[in-house]
Amino acid sequence: MLRLVSVFALVFMTFQVSFASETLKGPHIQIDWLAPQIFAENSETVIGIRFRPDPHWHVYWKNPGDSGSAPKFQIKSKNAEVGEILWPYPARLPIAHLTNFGYEGDVAYLLKVKTGMAASLKMEVNLEWLVCQEECVPGFGVLSLSRDIKGTETVFAKEIQSKLNSFENKIPSAGLDSPYRLAVSELPEGGLKVFVSSKANLPSEVDLFPVDPEYVQPAQPKITKTDSGFEVAFQKSATAQKPASLGFLLVADKKAYKFSGLQIGALTATTEPVSFAVLAVILGSALLGGMLLNLMPCVFPVISIKAVSLLKNENAQERRKDGWLYAAGVLTTFAGLGAGFLILRSLGASVGWGFQLQSPLVVFGLIVLFWMMALNFLGVFEFGTAIMNSTGRIRWQGSFATGVLSVFIAAPCTGPFMGTALGATATMPGWQAMLVFIFLGMGLALPYLALTLSQKLAQKMPKPGAWMETVKQFFAFPLFATVLWLLWVLGLQTGSQGWLATGAALLILSFALWLGHGRKSLWKVIAWILAISALTYSGKQVQTAEASAEVSSNSAWTSYDENKLQSALQSGQPVFIDFTAAWCITCQVNKKAVLETATADEIFKKGNILRMRADWTKQDPAITAALSKLGRNSVPVYAFYSGKDAKTRLLPQILTIDMIHDLIPLKEEK
Repeated sequence: MLRLVSVFALVFMTFQVSFASETLKGPHIQIDWLAPQIFAENSETVIGIRFRPDPHWHVYWKNPGDSGSAPKFQIKSKNAEVGEILWPYPARLPIAHLTNFGYEGDVAYLLKVKTGMAASLKMEVNLEWLVCQEECVPGFGVLSLSRDIKGTETVFAKEIQSKLNSFENKIPSAGLDSPYRLAVSELPEGGLKVFVSSKANLPSEVDLFPVDPEYVQPAQPKITKTDSGFEVAFQKSATAQKPASLGFLLVADKKAYKFSGLQIGALTATTEPVSFAVLAVILGSALLGGMLLNLMPCVFPVISIKAVSLLKNENAQERRKDGWLYAAGVLTTFAGLGAGFLILRSLGASVGWGFQLQSPLVVFGLIVLFWMMALNFLGVFEFGTAIMNSTGRIRWQGSFATGVLSVFIAAPCTGPFMGTALGATATMPGWQAMLVFIFLGMGLALPYLALTLSQKLAQKMPKPGAWMETVKQFFAFPLFATVLWLLWVLGLQTGSQGWLATGAALLILSFALWLGHGRKSLWKVIAWILAISALTYSGKQVQTAEASAEVSSNSAWTSYDENKLQSALQSGQPVFIDFTAAWCITCQVNKKAVLETATADEIFKKGNILRMRADWTKQDPAITAALSKLGRNSVPVYAFYSGKDAKTRLLPQILTIDMIHDLIPLKEEK
């Protein structure tokens, strides 16, 4: 065990320092300069502060590891500009059960010095350090440097220059300029894995040092060489908060490279292809799930109006063309969403189905779109072949646009059969994951496409008549209801500022439509200016607004917390987790119809079941990681843990009260 000798009386008795000296001496260490005899005018020179600990003693890197402390430098200079300290790459120093990062033997902490035309420069460095073996001794002092500045050549003593060059070779280069690339992911069992790949030949071995002193444990990681690079498995802290990004120092072939800003993915370690039989089941689920999306509240009015509009056209060839264009719009958009998902996954981001609705600006755009569609359905305005009009007329551009719109507004919905299919995309290779998205698109497009291609189905449709306009107007009201729901979602994401700005935008847009309707060009220009100004201003307000409080929930439910979950399981208490989001319609139906009923409340209380709610309305890396552990990347997900060491049971996405009843026998059997 390390014994920190911090009794200052002892330090002062044993620690003799010449303050403001070019050399410092203390117990078990000597400190001096690696500097030139003369600095050139208008030059930049690398110099070093050399620490020379006794044999088997060491000093520390900027991340000292499990214990210890990095040196501290406070630099004052005259007639020179001094850069930040440059840290050579360290070594791991195991001491008992601890692992430190530092240097055993001589090390120089480097810095760049820029000179001008002055005759001389002076520097003073206030130093604090810790030198350790099994015990540690702190030290402090002032290291000074005074040199002439003249001529065009910086003059080093040959020995000093040689030692300085050796330490300069250990300073890390920028990772982006290296042939190596790093990707970081959290593993389901709780570890952290870094994938090292190279555009050039792979080195024989690599080592990694975490820059973050809290989140990644410094112990020697398990390093596995693969055909494509290296997999480096770290343990992470169980208590430290997950940072927004991580930094690592990669050492390969005795050279070091610094990587920063690495996003932490929530993926499994590898993406292995699934067998043909498993892939067929997943694609079948995706196809069926896509077909059921047509019955979801947002999609159904748009598809229905599109289907009714076919009755206006008796030309079978045009109907078929309309169906194929609609399907093309659906498949293109699903492919685009799939590609975006895979790109973000490859960059280490944690995303899932409906991730775009975690952006308040996207929700704002949908609110405006649905509002305009509803007004169009009511006949308040006509807008040529644009997207508003495209939902009710045969236009080739409109048919494709309706397909695009149908996919985008389907994002809040995760119906039956979709959860398993979407969850599998997180671990599949890119081509298999893309097939899942394509089959989802095929399922969504198939019913409407069948209607346009089948003459028998077309003949069973009602005859055209005045009733069609009535039906179109009727479907405006579900769209208005969708606007109210999305305003509620936006309020949860941004607080009152967001929905107030959006409501003002809808009011001004409606006024602009009235102002420009049937009037001369000048009034139409004014209407356009009003509409664009309202959208721009309100969009900025929504983008910058923040919710004043977290999403509220029933008091019987507690917010998701991994530590609370593990604590409950260790004590043997069963846990039920509701992974939900305000923009998820299925989630809200299950909540009101089952989870927050008096019957369900009685069941949960009887079973002493801890209820946790993981709200994914806004992006939350902890919830994304928890979903990934369950093999899911969409909501709703309902997970039940029956007690200590029990396996997790995932409930269906459409809940019934009988399913909640069944949780009690599971708990009693345990």
